[in-house]
Amino acid sequence: MAATSRPSPAIALAGSVDSAGSAGSVGSVAESLQPQLSLRERKKIKTRSTIRRAMYRLIAEQGYEATTVEQIAEAAEVSPSTVFRYFPTKEDIVLTDEFDPVMLREMRSRPAGETPLESLRYVVTEAARLSLLHAREETLQRTSLIAEVPALRARTMESVAASSRLLCGVLAERAGRPVDLEVRVFAMAVLGALHEASVYWAERGHQDDLLDLIARTLTTLDSGLTPTPPG
Repeated sequence: MAATSRPSPAIALAGSVDSAGSAGSVGSVAESLQPQLSLRERKKIKTRSTIRRAMYRLIAEQGYEATTVEQIAEAAEVSPSTVFRYFPTKEDIVLTDEFDPVMLREMRSRPAGETPLESLRYVVTEAARLSLLHAREETLQRTSLIAEVPALRARTMESVAASSRLLCGVLAERAGRPVDLEVRVFAMAVLGALHEASVYWAERGHQDDLLDLIARTLTTLDSGLTPTPPG
């Protein structure tokens, strides 16, 4: 989620379309939503997206474990050193996107009277909608890999923590308070819950409506658990 790309926990929720209207890739939404990016930053995003697409094509053919960085580099028509320059590990190719600055900017633009949870509900739901509309297949593959590959699932929790710290700053700023325990707990609770929703979605074969799962997740955080009606 960042122009200086970092792992993202937000359910791999970002996508766009090119001028011909064809499917875009996870992370390309950052380019379309950040017109202030320099040409150099736009080129970086395009290179990262090319490497990601090459990896997903290979994984679809031969699986995650069998796919090497050298193969990814060849498929993306870049050198292995270029892959490592953008993604220090193979896991980072799956987990890293440019969504963090978009999320933070959108949070800052929400109405002042809106609660933090309401603001996050809007931002995350919109990101999910874009992802499903414009980069559905890549989103499905990415969430499946996170749910199925132990190394990716473990690293994702590091992603949640990193993005949570960024989100804390905006939440504290909007609430007019320091980044105290309550702010940190709230940010981590929301992003951790959204991560769990994405894993649940993938484990059930993506049969559920992702937007409904997001709504249920945030409603649960807002109201807590209620007894299941006897059936």
